[in-house]
Amino acid sequence: MHPIENQLEATDHDHLGKLLVYMSNLGAKTAIWIAKEPLLEHEKAVHWLNEMLPADTAIYLLRIEAYRIGDSPPAPLFTVIAGPSPQARQTGEQKKELAERHRLRIEFWKQLLERAKGSTTLHTRISPGIENWISASAGKSGLSYNYVIRMDNARVELYIDCGDAEENKRIFDALGAHKGTIEAVFGSPLDWQRLEDLRASRISYLITVGGLKDRERWPQVQDAMIDAMVRLERAFKPEIQKLKFG
Repeated sequence: MHPIENQLEATDHDHLGKLLVYMSNLGAKTAIWIAKEPLLEHEKAVHWLNEMLPADTAIYLLRIEAYRIGDSPPAPLFTVIAGPSPQARQTGEQKKELAERHRLRIEFWKQLLERAKGSTTLHTRISPGIENWISASAGKSGLSYNYVIRMDNARVELYIDCGDAEENKRIFDALGAHKGTIEAVFGSPLDWQRLEDLRASRISYLITVGGLKDRERWPQVQDAMIDAMVRLERAFKPEIQKLKFG
């Protein structure tokens, strides 16, 4: 059974609510909303519902008008204003995937920040968010220590962006002059990315034990990130303090 909601006037919230209730109570996969004047806000609502509902469920919004050819009796003319489409389904799937990724990131950062408390205070004032990175100041304006999580791996980095490309490259080069000392203190080679075509620069360390999709390995990933961040700050802090800023 497919619910059909009819209106001889403009669409309203009440009838949209009724249509959704009917779908729920009947377990219907398809619903049709017919009105004389579909409003833009309800057209957008139906488009959104078709993006977010399961692929086997659909809602149609139709405009009804009287139509006559010559002296023939008036007949109804139905025009589909909103309904499911492959593009809408694809958009909906992308939104769901992004929402799930945001949820995972918040949970991952929450766990990492809790685990990090026993090792460093660097990010103690940072709240978990939906981005794939969290950042804390490195003690100088424009320099930050970042945790970055991706689906397959993670990294820690010193990110350089004081708002001026020339100054960023100067800072990068000044730190690079002490590359041997910095890497010796860190305990491993680092990836020195001057990023010639971009304003910012970064110096990073890649962690390959897992990523965001490897939930069962999150504790190992987080511990590796925290350990690397502690070593990164230890290696860079003395050199950052020596920097002269313009």
